[in-house]
Amino acid sequence: MSIDWGEMITWSNAFDIVDILLVWYLVYKLIMILKGTRSIQLLKGIGIIVLIKLAAVTLQLQTIDWIMNRVIQWGVVAVIIVFQPEIRRGLEHLGKTGFRKKAKRSVNMSERLVTELDKAVQYMAKRKIGALISIEQQGLLDEYAATGIRIGGEVTNQLLINIFIPNTPLHDGAVIIQDYKIATAASYLPLSESSFIPKELGTRHRAAIGLCEVSDAITIIVSEETGGVSIAHKTSLLREMNRDDFVAYLTDQLVVEEEEEKTTNFIQDFFDNTKWGGSE
Repeated sequence: MSIDWGEMITWSNAFDIVDILLVWYLVYKLIMILKGTRSIQLLKGIGIIVLIKLAAVTLQLQTIDWIMNRVIQWGVVAVIIVFQPEIRRGLEHLGKTGFRKKAKRSVNMSERLVTELDKAVQYMAKRKIGALISIEQQGLLDEYAATGIRIGGEVTNQLLINIFIPNTPLHDGAVIIQDYKIATAASYLPLSESSFIPKELGTRHRAAIGLCEVSDAITIIVSEETGGVSIAHKTSLLREMNRDDFVAYLTDQLVVEEEEEKTTNFIQDFFDNTKWGGSE
């Protein structure tokens, strides 16, 4: 029996391409899960260690190479222990989304969300009604939504205002918005332990910053002491925002540019979200 070596090489090349695409996709998904969280700093640190290791091997720096080997050997265990919550959330994210992504909603829905948030926040700010509203982005907030009271209602300024009216059952805690709906109210967010937070900021701000440290959610804070409006997102706390800046920021972050009518498989997702694939 003759062997067609040309055909075998062709199939081998095809599998190599698939292998590379899968690796790039997994790396991309990992970055998307960690994007906007403190865990992204971990990836940067790992990258630096890898570069030092490669330089040590290339330049035959035996002492540095030995140290890097020990760091890598024990670093894996340290990472698992220190970042156990982030690893668990990442696995939950993959388990819930699989290799599919949910379709973007229409531009009208995202614009309506910004409008309703603006009306509610401006009303509460004028009357110094404290509020804490977190809007889910790429990272899921199911863990924190589970601590609150399920609402499942459309986002309207009237409903948001009623939730945060003082001395009502749901006013204490955060509203979590998922998929253009008010998922829960009275939810508990993780408090930041950072020593760099100004002393004049209260529990709401500390909770908003705490959520920023573990997710990419956008959190709106209305101070009941000053009526000031702030947004906590990624590594930033934008304080005392005026209405124009507030609306502009939400519009930039939340309003989608186009509507996708159906979900895409993981290969399409990979190409749609890489520069050479065309969507960015």
